Amino acid sequence: TKKDPGYIKGYPPGIRENGGQYTHAATWAVWAAAGLEHSERAHHLFSLLNPITHTDSAEGVARYRTEPYVLAGDVYGVPPHEGRGGWTWYSGASGWLYRGALEALLGVRILEGNSLEIKPCLPETWGEFRLSLRFGNSRYEIEVQNCGECPRTIGELTVDDKVIAGERIPLMDDGGNHRVLLVFAAAKMTSSE
Repeated sequence: TKKDPGYIKGYPPGIRENGGQYTHAATWAVWAAAGLEHSERAHHLFSLLNPITHTDSAEGVARYRTEPYVLAGDVYGVPPHEGRGGWTWYSGASGWLYRGALEALLGVRILEGNSLEIKPCLPETWGEFRLSLRFGNSRYEIEVQNCGECPRTIGELTVDDKVIAGERIPLMDDGGNHRVLLVFAAAKMTSSE
């Protein structure tokens, strides 16, 4: 072009900001889909970004050409480089995708510094997940059941086998090991289903 847009002009088509998949922006699509409670879409978008899924075959490794354990800053979008990762160990998007997995998909958030909320937005096929959380000198082993889709009604919530009222798990920095069980109530079918 006659006008010079800057350094982007030096990249071939489909590379970096010049038509590639720019990961930093793409991570927000995961958050947006989960925020809209589109559980299948949110997980699908996460899977598209996840470097493990880019390298789960010999063909994928040959195409991606970067470390399978590092989120690339961008993925090239035009042949002959389509699918190749670029700018690894560079992008702040890795932190946003990690937080997206924890906060948007698993729905795990610490609130007000001393309580835990879990509101998952996962594919319908997910029945349960487990996670281990360190809070100060304490450890919380958490099991979440009936977590597919975006359940919001809690059927059972216990900490160390004691029933907890409400939707938040109280966190204590007491140096102990605590067991949390959160079971979401099954979705109620309507008469038209």
